[in-house]
Amino acid sequence: MYPFIECLLVFIILSCVLFSVFFHEKKKKICCKLRNMSCEEKCNVLAELIRPFGYCYDPSSDAFSTRIDAPQRSFGYTALYDRYAERFHMVFDCAPVYFDYDGKSWLIELWKGQYGINTGGEVGIYRTDSLIPSVFYRTTLFHSVDDTELLPLSLLLFRNGRPLARLSKKHWWLTVFCMGEFTNPKDLSMQVSITFPNPEMLQAFAEGVKEQPSLSARYCGSRALITFQECPSCRLSLFRRLLRCFRQFQNQKLCKLYLWATGPFERNLERLLCLYYLLPSAFRHLLRSDRRRKKFKKYSRKEKSHEKSL
Repeated sequence: MYPFIECLLVFIILSCVLFSVFFHEKKKKICCKLRNMSCEEKCNVLAELIRPFGYCYDPSSDAFSTRIDAPQRSFGYTALYDRYAERFHMVFDCAPVYFDYDGKSWLIELWKGQYGINTGGEVGIYRTDSLIPSVFYRTTLFHSVDDTELLPLSLLLFRNGRPLARLSKKHWWLTVFCMGEFTNPKDLSMQVSITFPNPEMLQAFAEGVKEQPSLSARYCGSRALITFQECPSCRLSLFRRLLRCFRQFQNQKLCKLYLWATGPFERNLERLLCLYYLLPSAFRHLLRSDRRRKKFKKYSRKEKSHEKSL
């Protein structure tokens, strides 16, 4: 029995050594390949790799954002997605603003927190096809707005009071994700600017902001300037608080693993390409947020069927 165990241990140790040598040699070749590519070539390659997942890369901030034609656009949004976010390593604070305008119910929501190995912030615009009672706001699936309803958005993300990323664009879901960064949601704050098409929509939104204690806002012309810092409305159960702590522990370890595996590069442009050439399956898994949204929809259907049975 003991010789068998010894042989097994020797086999495991030799396998680990051989894997480490293979990993090191392969990584050296990848590093050499990336150093011989121009910045434009690397940006083009990365753009093609992340396009199917709905993302784009911003070289000026070394951060990632979502495209207007992202596949996630077809999924819409509901409060149930926020409820199950921790199950998918997304630990964030959220501030939904519901309001009625032009015969429709609208949802403009802000998020800030840790998304797996990304520190990020989001602002999304959704609506229904008709007015719905306020009691059903948090159980209704809101649709992403049409191209004719896109709004000029600006997002500035801070960590401990220092600017981390900035992005401005006309969009339905403006996001900024800083890969390889780890942050607790309470250490993040956001400044968001939304330009509305007319005073009526701005006024309707302002009434909705009054119901959201996590936000402070001021208004200039047709523009709303919103600050999202503390989250007094984010009251969580003991189970969710414990789950968030556990997920944050995992996220922090995954961040360190990502930085180690993609060293010695500094920018995420080279880091992600290194990960793709080194471990293609890990690269694809890293960006599969569309699969997470589909699972959210499954949870949403289960929750709705449960509520109907009560």
